[in-house]
Amino acid sequence: MDVLVVSGTGTEMGKTVVTAAVAAAAAAAGRRVAVLKAAQTGVLGGEPGDAEEVARLAGGVTTGELARFPEPLAPNTAARRAGLAAVRPGDVAVAVRKLAVEHDLVLVEGAGGLLVHLDDDAGTLADVAAELGAPVLVVAAAGLGTLNAVALTTEVLRGRGVSPLGTVIGSWPAHPDLACRCNLADLPVVGRAPLLGSVPAGAGALAPEAFRSAAPGWLAGELFGTWDGEAFLGEHGPPPGPAPRRG
Repeated sequence: MDVLVVSGTGTEMGKTVVTAAVAAAAAAAGRRVAVLKAAQTGVLGGEPGDAEEVARLAGGVTTGELARFPEPLAPNTAARRAGLAAVRPGDVAVAVRKLAVEHDLVLVEGAGGLLVHLDDDAGTLADVAAELGAPVLVVAAAGLGTLNAVALTTEVLRGRGVSPLGTVIGSWPAHPDLACRCNLADLPVVGRAPLLGSVPAGAGALAPEAFRSAAPGWLAGELFGTWDGEAFLGEHGPPPGPAPRRG
């Protein structure tokens, strides 16, 4: 794997922190890592964006950003309102291929969910992954509603000939409720792809050194980590259900 596309099932899923964790784990494993933010929205020029946050947390990785639009909207809408050129899937693919020449792993972070429009021709992150022939890592919420979102995302990917590498929970709560615990068992089933990690809530607030040290423990081996999914499920998975009622 030399290119991995990272998509959330929606906004505020923890996509940037997960991207930083994968970058940190890969770098610790000796990989030369680059991270590309396809389109940054909601951030003014001179302000730190997602790429800068990945660089701060992961350290020692190359980061880049193709375009920046000030309003926190879908990239095509934000570009149109700002009077700026939109980012097209082909633009992203060209930039990724250039980075791949000198890096072992290029992580491509999307904006919002998989089918958010990048341009007015309805280009999406799914199109980027299809053009590159790259797998997609799905970053999902822990709680109620996430099963449907993951199922829809992975179904769309397969329909476009793109492989979902797996799912990572972007923000695992310190005190998970029943839905969160049951979802650990159900996510691989509905997504038909393995659960590849769980990043604890608040991980992005850690000091960079602590983040880099902990990151491999949040991710499975496919993402250069040491996270044991079966052990995590055994500790945090669903409790036994109620005893069946007798008539």
